[in-house]
This record gives sequence, structure tokens and C-alpha cells, in this order.
Amino acid sequence: MPKMKTKSSAKKRFTVTGSGKIKRKHAFKSHILTKKTKKQKRNLTHAGLVHKSDEANIKQQLCMK
Repeated sequence: MPKMKTKSSAKKRFTVTGSGKIKRKHAFKSHILTKKTKKQKRNLTHAGLVHKSDEANIKQQLCMK
């Protein structure tokens, strides 16, 4: 049976930490930034973690178990 291919979109968007959690970037930080406050933009800069309910789906896309 051939190897499973990783979804390229997931590969670009997520990274796995040493403890097995999945890191992600916040959305809404690429354009139309003039109407957003400094605080809003600063808080969007920091990476977040994927919610538990979405973890299984993303791990499947990354060919993890």
C-alpha cells in the first residue's frame, strides 16, 4: 500500500510541538489593518493552539496518529 500524502495546506499552516499539541497562527492579521486597534493587532501576532475538537481532523491531514 502506498504512503499517505500530507495535505499541503495543513503542512503550511500548522506545526506540532514537542508535547504533541498543534500550534496555529491567528487569522485577520494580513490586510485591512488600519481599522484594527494596536492591542488587537498585537494580540493576533502571538501563536495559539488548535482546539481539542479540531485536533483529530488536523492530525489526520498531517498523517499523524
